[in-house]
Amino acid sequence: MAFEKIHFTANDTEKAQAAMRRLVHVYGQAPLAQADVIVPLGGDGFMLSTLHAAQSLPAPVYGMHQGTVGFLMNDYGEEGLPARIAAAERAEIHPLKMHALCVDGTKEEALAINEVSMLRMGPQAAKLRISVNGRVRMDRLVCDGALVSTPAGSTAYNYSAHGPILPIGANILALTAVAAFRPRRWRGALLPMDADISFEVLEPEKRPVSAVADSSDVKNVLRVDIAIEPDIFHVLLFDPGHGLEERLLNEQFQ
Repeated sequence: MAFEKIHFTANDTEKAQAAMRRLVHVYGQAPLAQADVIVPLGGDGFMLSTLHAAQSLPAPVYGMHQGTVGFLMNDYGEEGLPARIAAAERAEIHPLKMHALCVDGTKEEALAINEVSMLRMGPQAAKLRISVNGRVRMDRLVCDGALVSTPAGSTAYNYSAHGPILPIGANILALTAVAAFRPRRWRGALLPMDADISFEVLEPEKRPVSAVADSSDVKNVLRVDIAIEPDIFHVLLFDPGHGLEERLLNEQFQ
């Protein structure tokens, strides 16, 4: 496929904005709805926001690093960009879908490409009950929080919380505790990709908890249900030899 109609977007740093101006001058700026490919310039946070914003569009996304963290980004380069994109490797990823019931009875939904996190909002530890496919697997987890991560997101917050790095094709989700107090050494579990995971917040008035799907934050949740959304997928493009699978392997052998 010829990637001639490129839509560039950039985060708000001067470095990324200047790069976009140079690229648009050379390659033009296709309207977003008509683009063959979307090229975000920034870091991983900007890549995630671009994927969320473009999820209804058919164009794949080829990011170039102009930010702080660039695990999902390719190296920046201005020459021969259409040919470089045409030679890129594809990676398809599905997001998690979060259904949150709040203490006041309201309901919220959000998608997460990296992870859904349950996080304490106050000075006291959260108390969570965890169910998988309708069966209670842990009656009480006392912790700062817990998260469910996709393979694509396993090197982000999940890894910082000492969760495992997951191969991109493993069809596994990581359930990882954040600073578990009881059971003290419980680090989490590996679950099938099609698992339905539920968190119930115990003592929600005394120990309030928020649910965060990537950057979508829902306060004072009572229950959160999480599952892969199979009908939505994102296509990311990576330079040959630098795809997600290779990046995940490199992270484990650094």
